[in-house]
Amino acid sequence: MTARAEKTAGGRERPSAPPAGEPRSAAMTGGDAPRLSRTMSFFTVTMIGVGAMIGAGIFVLTGLAAEAAGPALILAFGLNGIITIFTAMAYAELGSAFPEAGGGYLWVKTALPQPSGFLSGWMSWFAHAVACSLYSLGFGAYFAWVLGELAPGLALALGGDWFPKVLAVAAVAVFMYVNYRGASETGLAGNVVTGLKIVILLLFGAFGIAAFLKNPSAVAHFRPFTPHGLGGILSAMGLTFIAFEGYEIIAQSGEEVRDPKHNVPRAIFTSLLIVVPIYILVGFVALASVVPDVAGMPTWQYLGLQKELAMVQAARQFMPLGAIILLIGGIFSTLSALNATIYSSARVAFAMGRDHNLPGLFSEVDRRTHTPHWSILVSGVIIAAMAVSLPIEHVASAADIMFLLLFLLVNVSVINLRKHHPELDRGYVMPLFPYVPILGVATKLVLAVYMFNYSAIAWLVTAGWIGVGVAIYYLYSRRTEHAAKAAPILVKRKAEVTLRNKRVLVAVQRENEAAPLVGLACDLAGGDGEVEVVSVAEVPALVPLSGGLPMARRLERLLHTAEKVGRGKGNPVSGHIRVSHDVTRAILDSVEEVKPELLVLGWRPRTATAELLGTTVGPLVELAPCDVVVARGFSGLPVRSRRPLKVLIPTAGGPHAAEAVYLALRMKESRAVGITLASAVRPGAPEETRRALLERLRDTAESAWKRKVRAGRDRRTGQNAGVESGDWGEPPVTYTLMEGRSVQGAILAEARRYDLVMLGASNEGLLRNITLGSIPEAVARQCAKPVLVVRSHEGSVRTWLRRFLGTYRSAGVEIR
Repeated sequence: MTARAEKTAGGRERPSAPPAGEPRSAAMTGGDAPRLSRTMSFFTVTMIGVGAMIGAGIFVLTGLAAEAAGPALILAFGLNGIITIFTAMAYAELGSAFPEAGGGYLWVKTALPQPSGFLSGWMSWFAHAVACSLYSLGFGAYFAWVLGELAPGLALALGGDWFPKVLAVAAVAVFMYVNYRGASETGLAGNVVTGLKIVILLLFGAFGIAAFLKNPSAVAHFRPFTPHGLGGILSAMGLTFIAFEGYEIIAQSGEEVRDPKHNVPRAIFTSLLIVVPIYILVGFVALASVVPDVAGMPTWQYLGLQKELAMVQAARQFMPLGAIILLIGGIFSTLSALNATIYSSARVAFAMGRDHNLPGLFSEVDRRTHTPHWSILVSGVIIAAMAVSLPIEHVASAADIMFLLLFLLVNVSVINLRKHHPELDRGYVMPLFPYVPILGVATKLVLAVYMFNYSAIAWLVTAGWIGVGVAIYYLYSRRTEHAAKAAPILVKRKAEVTLRNKRVLVAVQRENEAAPLVGLACDLAGGDGEVEVVSVAEVPALVPLSGGLPMARRLERLLHTAEKVGRGKGNPVSGHIRVSHDVTRAILDSVEEVKPELLVLGWRPRTATAELLGTTVGPLVELAPCDVVVARGFSGLPVRSRRPLKVLIPTAGGPHAAEAVYLALRMKESRAVGITLASAVRPGAPEETRRALLERLRDTAESAWKRKVRAGRDRRTGQNAGVESGDWGEPPVTYTLMEGRSVQGAILAEARRYDLVMLGASNEGLLRNITLGSIPEAVARQCAKPVLVVRSHEGSVRTWLRRFLGTYRSAGVEIR
């Protein structure tokens, strides 16, 4: 059976669902997995991006933005264009590397820990749906106004607030059907309305410039340039940001674009090159060419009073049939933006359904049209419902905030993916990395925070929607995602065993390290323990999981070696091989299935300053719900030896040190071991200090010895023997004090006389100490002898909190 295959009820093999969060091109390898057809040309996808940007925003929001910024409106448009370039570069790079439906949602999910990925999709879906509602309402208002101009009698008969809403719902229904028919029809409709809209705006600009040239005194319209200062400019930028976000829809459609590695980046930059100059031109003409009806009133103030009709009133002054033409342009603009954002909203829902974050029906593709029909239908219903019932002005501001937060996460993701996945085939690579994405994060954060001054309600709506998303993720999506994400077991070898006292899971990746690591695991399991070996065939991000099958077969030799070591040690050894894009997740799956008392991991730093946090080992140390031993330098340790193995356990006390002593005592069951418990002391330390340190060492050893004796007697009697303190005996441990000016130096000097060093982590946790450059890290990196660093399990509550908070994520580095 190939990777990720499962049996249907009729016995036929079919690919199982891809793991959530992995790149779709890696997981979707054929069979009946839902895929979208590549039918869009460069021109079509560029027009979709232009149509999404030149939408209701430029027509409806120009007057409100002029009121906020004054003549600095054109500066606000220009600055929005600049900060948009920062994130557009991130979208171009990631869109060329991951040409999949989902866009920013997919990238955040791939690069950052959950629930970041889920929330990015959840916010993106909502933001696009709200934008669709805004565009549909804009269409309804404009079309009703046109009817009032062309057919006053009909408009009077159909008057009332309900009529524009009916028109809005009708427009949503029409474009739901257009999107259902398929991407080719979507692109054709978008190309027509986008082309007409651009022509109308260029006519607006041409007539406006002509009027400005006839009235040179209109230069005074731009004084003072910033009547409301920097705050006014930021307000205008935040208010009109929704008019600049449409380029990301190009990335959303990457799965349906021909030659996406080249066409997606080209389309993103081309669409911005078209749109930003048009915005600046429209803003300049509106400010320069309009003469207010009230003498002495600044032009920007007059435009603000006209609100959503500011563009219409401006065109009425200097264009023949200007009002009608601008109303038609507004209709075309809202329709093209409505078309593009329905398309994008449905694709986000489709990607979330395919990742098992939403119910499976969202990922279904119509067999005839090859479009995600259920995602289109549900998105359309949400859009229409919000258009009819919600106060759209505040929710539209919430959409701005959500787009800003989503783009912020995308900029963080491009940094993470460039660092940890340099091997990705990128059709475009942004320059000046990482300064460009850092600027993207900073600018998006400033605008998002400043939006609170414009609409506090919008921030409340944003927080509420995110809160609902968090609840859905932890109550539904997390469970279904995990079930689909479990790495498959391609090879499994099971030993015939009776009930054993201790079960040890050891992760091994290299055949030359199998014997020493499995031998160590057998020693730590004791004479009556059982060992399970897991090895992971790691598949690169953009390679199908089936590509790991040859590697998995090669790893079978590793299992044979492990079984041979187990027979020599007298311990039953079983093993299995998984194939996965995420080594950490695969090993944690094995931990959850095997339920070991102890997990043994090998660690080989790549550099002299390597830390565990950047490897697979770090997250496993923190997240594994069992005791963990990290082993370094064991390839040279003999599996069997005639002389006793001399073990040094430096400690200052604590539960992890007691666990290290306990494991050393268990090793005595399978081989001759001499244990020395040591504590560092400065030269010339007082005698009472030395006695206190020795007493602490004895307490640690006695605690571990009592646990060992109790466990042995429980195995013989099958119950707690209730041993009295006088029956314990003395632990087979010697004690010593290591003199040195530093703890690290004292340990390294003393370690030269021993075969093995075992270190217990401090009470703050192993990973925290290692990442802060602690003594365990320094000794593990610099000691010439094999080193074990031991972390005892801290309880399910702390492990659960780490999983809940999504604190750690594999960096994709191979486990050593």
